[in-house]
Amino acid sequence: MKEIKFSLVYRDMWQSSGKYVPRMDQLEQIAPMIIEMGCFARVETNGGASEQVNLLFGENPNASVRAFTKPFNDAGIQTHMLDRGLNGIRMNPVPADVRELMYKVKKAQGVDITRIFCGLNDVQNIIPSIKWAKAAGMIAQATLCITHSEIHTAEYYINMAEELIAAGADEICLKDMAGIGRPETLGRIVKTVKTAHPDIIMQYHGHSGPGLSMASMLEVAKAGIDYLDVAMEPLSWGMVHPDVISVQAMLKDAGFKVPEINMNAYMKTRKMTQSFVDDFLGYFIDDRNKFMSSLLVGCGLPGGMMGSLMADLKGVHAGINSFLKNSNKTELSEDELLVKLFEEVKFIWPKLGYPPLVTPFSQYVKNIALMNVMSMLKDQPRWTMIDRNAWDMILGKAGKLPGKLDQEIIELAKAKKYEFYTGNPQDNYPNELPKYIAEMKDLNWDRGQDDEELFEFAMHDKQYRDFKSGEAKNRFDKELENAIKEKLSKTNIQIPDIKAFMYPNAEPIVSSVSGRVLWELDFSDHSIEPVNGKMMRENDTVCTIQTKYGNENISSFCNGRIVRVLKKQGELVSKGEKICLIEGIRPVNNN
Repeated sequence: MKEIKFSLVYRDMWQSSGKYVPRMDQLEQIAPMIIEMGCFARVETNGGASEQVNLLFGENPNASVRAFTKPFNDAGIQTHMLDRGLNGIRMNPVPADVRELMYKVKKAQGVDITRIFCGLNDVQNIIPSIKWAKAAGMIAQATLCITHSEIHTAEYYINMAEELIAAGADEICLKDMAGIGRPETLGRIVKTVKTAHPDIIMQYHGHSGPGLSMASMLEVAKAGIDYLDVAMEPLSWGMVHPDVISVQAMLKDAGFKVPEINMNAYMKTRKMTQSFVDDFLGYFIDDRNKFMSSLLVGCGLPGGMMGSLMADLKGVHAGINSFLKNSNKTELSEDELLVKLFEEVKFIWPKLGYPPLVTPFSQYVKNIALMNVMSMLKDQPRWTMIDRNAWDMILGKAGKLPGKLDQEIIELAKAKKYEFYTGNPQDNYPNELPKYIAEMKDLNWDRGQDDEELFEFAMHDKQYRDFKSGEAKNRFDKELENAIKEKLSKTNIQIPDIKAFMYPNAEPIVSSVSGRVLWELDFSDHSIEPVNGKMMRENDTVCTIQTKYGNENISSFCNGRIVRVLKKQGELVSKGEKICLIEGIRPVNNN
């Protein structure tokens, strides 16, 4: 009986849903519950854009990675990160000395496995990372970015896997970032590689967006896969990944040996993850990302970028409709604009040499498509707006494109006097660590444990500076305030005090009964809601619930201050539902 193990992609669950990831204190809370579930041999803890995101909301990513990996390290659960090869853990290429330092830092922080991919499937961008990762003591998992086209055949991927294994890869991952890999083809890839290399560990990562990934999981399982990446509620399915419960049930029925799930722990983990959504992360999750879409089969865009795509569409939607209205043309709904964008991606992708639609190249192709759509709606030609990063992809500066460029694109490059590059992309980016070491010394900045602060500065220069100055935190607070106002302005809900969201230690006061919320009475016998910041003593009455059989007082469980009112005056509340958030205050020591 073949055993298949599960890996929880907790980082990717968030980044496939929206823009931000949980804070360090939240990750510390959730880790023991994930462990208690008892069904995960691996957990994805960091990498990709998550550490840049930490900086964006004013948090030190190094402290966050160490805090999140430690419980799993102690429990014997392997941790893994996502690594963009030439781009490290950012969107643009990284000097070789910074890339090499990354593996030393991440190993010291408790990360066991690095999943190395190149968005173009160019092995020359992956092989150096394999060597650096292994030298640092990490497991080097080399990655095949799965997509579907006339050139992305099973043979294409089998040959790529052979090159990576020959270069020293410990494991092979099939990264089906858009979930459009065809099940039969994926099974053929796994079976061929496992037959030739039975000792090579193989892992499948498939997003659920277009609905093929469950069938793909079954096929790769039958072909010999060792690990499957899974998600869990409330962030499974949609543009994310299949839920571990469904995957386990499917594989059990097919005769595979799979781990049991502690369902009590699953429900606790599910509840806490939902509390993170309710806290602030939900304001950056587009509702459409909660749903699957067969439209992705045609355009091939990955679930992981749907958050940024929807943000882009919202950013241009009003401007496009303003132009159409002034031109006496029919305005477009967001859905109509989305379909136009998908169709344009499908049209231009072959012309751009079939770059696998994964970060950052999915963004470049999407950006070109979006600019083309905007131009054509204004009766202008395609290709009038291609940014510098997209041109670097086209010209070969980021690596070799899998397919041939359309002659139209080649002529456009010649007209602009651009030169095509055929060398090693890494040669375009000279070492930079000495520069950052000198600057940190001048600024009297600590290089950090195991040089982790030096690494962070060199990897995310601008974001790290903003983090150090406090500008990142101020900008995030403003962004969160605007996101809350935008979300709640669409409802009749009163916009709460924004400062309530800045209290990570606040806890909910819940109702013990169902009924109507009545806050305190003023001298005119009118019930009024408390002002955020009101001090409460332990056992003070917070509010009264009017039930069918009488009134029930709800008391405070601590000395503290109310930092957010969740239920308005007169609003119905169910038993167990949150009424407000209270932040505990330590008693003053007068000794």
